[in-house]
Amino acid sequence: MDYLQKYGYTPVETEIASRIQAVANNLEGLATPEVLKRCFSLMDLTTLKTNDTDASVRKLVDKANGLAKLYPDYPLPASICVYPNFASVVRECRISPELHVTTVASCFPSAQSFLEVKVQECVLAVRNGADEVDIVLALNSFLADDFDSASREIVEMKKAIDAEAARLGRKVVLKVILETGLLVTAERIARASFLAMEAGADFIKTSTGKVEVNATPTAAYVMCSCIKAYYEKTGIRVGFKAAGGISNAKDALLYYYIGSSVLGKEWMDKEHFRFGVSRLGNSLMSAIEQKTVNYF
Repeated sequence: MDYLQKYGYTPVETEIASRIQAVANNLEGLATPEVLKRCFSLMDLTTLKTNDTDASVRKLVDKANGLAKLYPDYPLPASICVYPNFASVVRECRISPELHVTTVASCFPSAQSFLEVKVQECVLAVRNGADEVDIVLALNSFLADDFDSASREIVEMKKAIDAEAARLGRKVVLKVILETGLLVTAERIARASFLAMEAGADFIKTSTGKVEVNATPTAAYVMCSCIKAYYEKTGIRVGFKAAGGISNAKDALLYYYIGSSVLGKEWMDKEHFRFGVSRLGNSLMSAIEQKTVNYF
């Protein structure tokens, strides 16, 4: 299937670079407290370390919980993102259901395992409290141009997540990580974006944060353009998540305004736009407070 022809979008890298530069050139003066706090509210605060423990995850959730008391004019982050075995810890410790439980799954970050294992991990993540599940595109299939197999994996995991969520009387958001740094070209990123959306992704996400090249403005621009083309064709509004290497307020503003310029302001809420971050929170708070803040 030629996804680019089907949705009428073929990325032109020189044009993309020019438009990203235009956004970057206009960031001066846009770092208002209002926009910085909006970026703060779009964060999936993430800890995906080999040495994560119940205690370290609980400490991160406690920090998010404490915002209401210490910074009452700040919004909550969108979610806490953890490995699936910590879903119940986040769910039990959070003081507000507005702070979602996000888990990675599908044998993150490589997705190199049996589909049955990936599906079961998704089911267990939901059963243990996940409101949102971030899975990884099967690059072993996609890079071999076996698009049917790559799509089928997403479909099967989506079906399992929806069934378990329905059994529990909940709805769960599915994000599909494309690992754009390994896709390399804009055309591959576009094809992966359309494939994931057709297979049922509620969000498409740039990266795991575990490879050499993670989120880039080019990948973000291409993915947002695909989301727009997909919406125009289907009427389905898919979200975008930038993740991997976004560590300061300037980076966040660039991605925010790339999203806003391509998709429009109606996309710039936590239902449709996210940052997957482990270090951004302090930088945003420092920019808002105009002094160094080391809260997280």
